[in-house]
Amino acid sequence: MRHLFPDLVTELIALLEAEGERELAVCAWDLRLVEECACGDGFCQSFRTAAHPSGQPYGIGHRCVPLLPAQGLMCLDVVDGRIMYVEIIDRPPLHRRTAP
Repeated sequence: MRHLFPDLVTELIALLEAEGERELAVCAWDLRLVEECACGDGFCQSFRTAAHPSGQPYGIGHRCVPLLPAQGLMCLDVVDGRIMYVEIIDRPPLHRRTAP
């Protein structure tokens, strides 16, 4: 993720540290884009950072980590200390960094 969306990763790290989520902030540096949300809603830019159990809830070890960005909504699904999903709603469009 840091190569595609460096500004987003920097923001995630700062927001997590502000929430006292130091371990997740460290993990955010190495997030991977596994799958973008396919809901089709224009206000959604959410994505998976790990495979999701097909048709199943995350289950034991899951927690939701809401963040307080300057604009829109950001919320993380975390399972056993691993960021699995990043929900991004009502924010300016993300711009992918192009290869140098």
